[in-house]
Amino acid sequence: QVQLIESGGGSVQAGGSLRLSCAFSRYTYNHNCMAWFRQTPGQEGERVAVIYTAGARTAYLDSVKGRFTISQDHAKNTLNLQMTDLLPEDSGTYFCAITWTRDGGLCLRASASAAFSDWGQGTQVTVAS
Repeated sequence: QVQLIESGGGSVQAGGSLRLSCAFSRYTYNHNCMAWFRQTPGQEGERVAVIYTAGARTAYLDSVKGRFTISQDHAKNTLNLQMTDLLPEDSGTYFCAITWTRDGGLCLRASASAAFSDWGQGTQVTVAS
């Protein structure tokens, strides 16, 4: 089973930037759908961004479009999330998650946490106003 380890979280002022990384313990040949989820206390987790690795097709939560970018670094075997123009409502615990889907359409529509098979432990992001 692959292990996922997130890093890069922290505290920033509104308008600032952070780059989250998710390192895989081994190459993820069998996982072609990768995502970042965000969890805040008292609320259900939401999928912030997703990437279908074949062709690097992506999808984003409406509230982060134009500010967040998800990418995969094959050389470093990581999944990244570049976050800019951060807002206080972006605060939360960010988790990376991966799975296998039959095609890109299914991957981009996979917004429920149950659709993803492997998860990291999370990294905290706090954006102060």
